[in-house]
Amino acid sequence: MVGTLGVKKESNIDMRYWGFLAAKLVAVGAILRVLWVLIRFTLWKPVILLGLPRDPFLHDLPYTAAMMAYSLLCVGLVWLVIWDQRYRCRTCLRHLRMPVASGSWPNMFLIGRPRMEYICVYGHGTLKVPEEQIAGSARPDWKPNDDIWRELESLEESRK
Repeated sequence: MVGTLGVKKESNIDMRYWGFLAAKLVAVGAILRVLWVLIRFTLWKPVILLGLPRDPFLHDLPYTAAMMAYSLLCVGLVWLVIWDQRYRCRTCLRHLRMPVASGSWPNMFLIGRPRMEYICVYGHGTLKVPEEQIAGSARPDWKPNDDIWRELESLEESRK
């Protein structure tokens, strides 16, 4: 579908999805920056070695422990933001719901590979996340649905 400026509407949806991720990362970055400044000004005491001020990272245990915990917090928060974004609808940015297991572990070649399918409760699309990782990590597959109300109306029309 083409919008008024000749740009596909799907690209606008993608831009909103990636813009939301960028906004969350900026917010987490701002929070972490404030925390870093707080650690730096409360625990930082310059160490003088050979007449030159040195960073107290390996010379002051409380500062070193605080920076280690801060590093772990940084990695954990960025991972949580990315994990949260993976399970959001690409159109309305709501969390995907109703996980359904499909496929079979014992009959992988006959029935299909095992995966979890999540849907948007407003019918915007389906996310299929593979359960097995035989040849490395497989990417989840997002399939946008057509207008669900149009499909239901066409079903109702065919019954008449």
